[in-house]
Amino acid sequence: MELAYVCEWEKRPKSTHCPSIPLVCSWSCRNLVAFSTDLKGEDDDKEVSHMIHIIDTEHPWDVYSINSGHTEVISCLEWDQSGSRLLSADGDGQIKCWSMSDHLVNSWESVLCSSLDGDPIVALSWLHNGVKLALHVEMSGSTNFGEKFSRVKFSPSLTLFGGKPMEGWMAVTVSGLVTVSLLKPGGALLTASESLCRLRGRVALADIAFTGGGNIVVAATDGSSSSPVQFYKVVVSVVSEKCRIDTELLPSLFLRCTTDPLRREKYPAVTHLKFLTRENSEQVLLCASNQNGSIVECWSLRKEGLPVNNIFQHRSPVVGEKQPTILKWRILTTTNDLERVSAVALPKLPISISNTDLKVASDTKFCPGLGLALAFHDGSIQILHRLSLHTMGVFYGSSSSSGQRPGDESAIKRQRTGGPALHFKALQFSWTSLALAGVDNHGKLHMLRVSPSMGQVLEMNTTLRHLLFLLEYCMVTGYDWWDVLLHVQPSMVHNLVEKLHEEYMRQNQALQQVLATRIVAVKASLCKLSTATAARACDFHAKLLLIAISSTLKSLLRPHVLNTPDKSPGDRLTEICAKNIDTDIDKVMINLKTEEFVLDGPPLQSLQQLIQWVGDFVLYLLANLPNQGAMVRPGFGFMRDGASLGMLREMLVMIRIWGLLKSGCLPTFTATSDNQDSMQLLFRLLTKLWLCSRDDGPPQDPDESLIDECCLLPSQLLVPSMDWLPVNDGVIVKLQGKQPLRLQFGKASSVPGGGSAPLEVFTRSPSSQKMDNLRCVHMGVCPTEESKACTRCGCVTMLRSPNKTNAMKQWEQRWIKNCLCGGLWRRIPPTLS
Repeated sequence: MELAYVCEWEKRPKSTHCPSIPLVCSWSCRNLVAFSTDLKGEDDDKEVSHMIHIIDTEHPWDVYSINSGHTEVISCLEWDQSGSRLLSADGDGQIKCWSMSDHLVNSWESVLCSSLDGDPIVALSWLHNGVKLALHVEMSGSTNFGEKFSRVKFSPSLTLFGGKPMEGWMAVTVSGLVTVSLLKPGGALLTASESLCRLRGRVALADIAFTGGGNIVVAATDGSSSSPVQFYKVVVSVVSEKCRIDTELLPSLFLRCTTDPLRREKYPAVTHLKFLTRENSEQVLLCASNQNGSIVECWSLRKEGLPVNNIFQHRSPVVGEKQPTILKWRILTTTNDLERVSAVALPKLPISISNTDLKVASDTKFCPGLGLALAFHDGSIQILHRLSLHTMGVFYGSSSSSGQRPGDESAIKRQRTGGPALHFKALQFSWTSLALAGVDNHGKLHMLRVSPSMGQVLEMNTTLRHLLFLLEYCMVTGYDWWDVLLHVQPSMVHNLVEKLHEEYMRQNQALQQVLATRIVAVKASLCKLSTATAARACDFHAKLLLIAISSTLKSLLRPHVLNTPDKSPGDRLTEICAKNIDTDIDKVMINLKTEEFVLDGPPLQSLQQLIQWVGDFVLYLLANLPNQGAMVRPGFGFMRDGASLGMLREMLVMIRIWGLLKSGCLPTFTATSDNQDSMQLLFRLLTKLWLCSRDDGPPQDPDESLIDECCLLPSQLLVPSMDWLPVNDGVIVKLQGKQPLRLQFGKASSVPGGGSAPLEVFTRSPSSQKMDNLRCVHMGVCPTEESKACTRCGCVTMLRSPNKTNAMKQWEQRWIKNCLCGGLWRRIPPTLS
């Protein structure tokens, strides 16, 4: 484990963070981290503010701090499966649901709340939506994504009509109540509460897990290690428009350390109680502690045969009769005496733990998803195997040297120093288990890399295979892959991009279509990590915009008559353009049913800025064809991309037809000759280039005559300077070195500059025009409009739409939640646009 960055608070004279109050932290699948701190003023009498802070891991300094309005300490934070909503609960029984305002990661609002006045919440969870994947390490060499990541049969906690999962949340209180709040389709909240059992008792710790049959299991303890850990089955249903909760007592357990005569009184308190995974209610982790140390136990629920009395064993057996069985908790393993545990983090990666998968993971040293993290009061973190609890890696804190020392258990205990030691109060794994986020007792956020092999030396091919496997998992699930990029070195980028493309091309056509834009976004993120491939990142972003514009323009086409064949006008256009290799655009037009292209003037005119980008892009590609040599420049990736060149060719044909209907929608070119047919010229040269890279034949280098014509192009038409995406201002490109970054919340200037000089295409002079990368319009040198930027690729666009026409509003509506690359939006001040 290595520290990647630390983000700390600016020293404020009038308010301080309360280090004594427990902190909570939660990490979403979109790489948003939420954590709580409490602020108090200089005067002891001043009321404490209970704050929730939300960051995206790529821009940790851009924190959005919410004065939550909770009246007591925040005890739970929980993200939903989509990573777009957050639950918070406090010590007064209040639960709030937060969602993004205007779909911005740095703007949140409380939309719903429920309350059990005066009854503190100890456990909180969203209801399960029935989606569960299993990641099979044994099949990591398979060519089929469906074999690597299989869908597990799992029922939602509650379903609506037609089997659609019902959304809602569930909480457990100190007094032994379980409360469920259901979100009705209309937005109303349906709430009910029920006692966990008839004899209600104090619940100091609890956790919630789900079963494949749609039931919920609650584990609860009163905090004393001499008391049993109780388990309850909870079934939620809706009867006559009212929420109903049924509970049932399940087998309980006593901690092993309390039955050991030598340790009976040594660890009096249970400090941590966690199910090993959210979807596995049959394995539980328990931690008992005293003032100086802790012990951790792992238990498993097993079905065992019930012995039959000898009297009944001699009778003749009945056909089909089976031996009676009972469920019983059995201890899997326990640790030796440890330093006092301050926080526990469990892996979210749904790795299959079958014997064959575990053997392959051991042989290939694949560790993500197999380790759980324990933070100690001496500031160290230890990663233990989730089944055997043996040490896999150790982090010794910022006060001493960090590194992995597997098996070095004698070094785990360290001498206490004077004063309060810096230690983690909250700890969370990322969704691929390749990073750990920890909040210390001073409210600082620490981001740690967790090696896929836990520091074991691997061959480069094995390392690449591990990272590729996790990138594919993110691609299939839609989860953010930021934590995987933490482990990608610049020398790995080219191989990873190539191998990812190979694996993608082996999938069936339907899956390729689903993942078409996601794989381009992954490639773009990878290419930004190396200066040698940064130009290719430009190409991948341009390809995302090209795909989006092409699908938008084709969606405007309508069949002339309703009883048309299966193919849409867009599909017919693609088929005809693929077959017709004529370099004359007018001859290609003749084969099309032009009545399908008839549109009203206003939609065409409003889309002119997108049409202009297509024309400028084709001109830029062709004019730079002779310059593509040893040094890779932006546009190089399109030279052999027959599919993208074919897409550009189709759009030129569409634009040509629309130009006959409404000349104002045509792209504008500055020509040196008055009688120059610019569209005809560009189509002819583009077709020649496309013929060299068609998919149905071997790729060929452009011939000399084409290169000569492209050399003359700048003397015939004024070549525009393409405004590529601005250089990414996030931390990922600055984390290549081993030294951790020291950042400050609220200050972007605290981010150190990159080690190498940016490419020429990325440089921006202060007097240059700022570009709206989504609408393809200039915003001026000093934009006054509020803007938003993508957290992943840096794409900038205006927050409010300046357009009035429906066609352009539809285009903007497509990107209201996410960027072209799938990244989230964050509000930026006008000066950063």
